[in-house]
Amino acid sequence: MAQKVLDAQPFSRLVRARVTLFGEGAATLEIGIREELHQQNGFVHGGVLAYAADNSITFAAGTTLGPAVLTTGFSIQYVRPATGVTLVARAVVAHSGRRQAVVRCELFTVGGEGGETLCAIAQGTVLSTA
Repeated sequence: MAQKVLDAQPFSRLVRARVTLFGEGAATLEIGIREELHQQNGFVHGGVLAYAADNSITFAAGTTLGPAVLTTGFSIQYVRPATGVTLVARAVVAHSGRRQAVVRCELFTVGGEGGETLCAIAQGTVLSTA
């Protein structure tokens, strides 16, 4: 069901995002890294990392708040340039109340041999609209 919701977002289809984990206060989003997602220096564009953080944060919160949720804000810290074959955004709910959740997300790139490198850390607040 989570992948179906993601596929309903035109931008998610554009970047070819996929949900690889969804449930129990967590969500993981993966994006295959390709040239179209790079910036001028050959690194994954920061906007792609921000998109992955935002969506994985919202999906993780949805596991505790229900499907009608919106991100009310998030911050992201880029810790190193993103290179590799896959971008992975892992989000975990840190706190969830009746109408709001705070979620942390770590973003990694996966290299050709499977090793992961941390490239960004994000935190967001998500509100139930139900």
